[in-house]
Amino acid sequence: MALRRGSATLWRTCSPLLPGLRLPLPGVVCPHSTAAGDLVARTSLSRPPWREIVPEPEEEQRRRHAALVSRVNQQIERQGFGRLFAVVHVAGRQWKITDEDLVLIENHIDAECGDRIRLEKVLLVGAEDFTLLGRPLLEKELVRVEATVIEKTESWPKVHMQFRKRHRFQRKRTIIQPQTVLRINCIELAPRLT
Repeated sequence: MALRRGSATLWRTCSPLLPGLRLPLPGVVCPHSTAAGDLVARTSLSRPPWREIVPEPEEEQRRRHAALVSRVNQQIERQGFGRLFAVVHVAGRQWKITDEDLVLIENHIDAECGDRIRLEKVLLVGAEDFTLLGRPLLEKELVRVEATVIEKTESWPKVHMQFRKRHRFQRKRTIIQPQTVLRINCIELAPRLT
């Protein structure tokens, strides 16, 4: 009886603070229920703290895209974008490059020293105010990255030693990796984006 009176007192003291809260019986208090009566408690896992993203209408997206492309085209026409940088894929690795960079590639390229080559796998090109991303690559007509083969050589010998104690096991391998040094000559953009 005393327990029931205590819960009823608790109900009477809390009910003016929470007018929307209704429990089935005034003597029963459920500590795990939520104020809104949801099945899942409101936590950061059930409802993330950021706002829900409402997708834009398709017409609004087209209008914003056309405005952005025209602004980038104006910069390209004026040549007012400054120094360009690019991310290219060469010999299984990605390199961030700009004009007059030297790139050491751990592979041989089918070109002789002094030959100019064109790097066609360009992932992105950017400047100070804009960046053009490829999905996954940019078109060959959109960007042109040229490089010169400076040197073809081999790396220093690297010793790879394996040893197991108390088993009379030793294995020694010398690894010499072919290398190619490239100098980036120019990064050029197409005169107009589409």
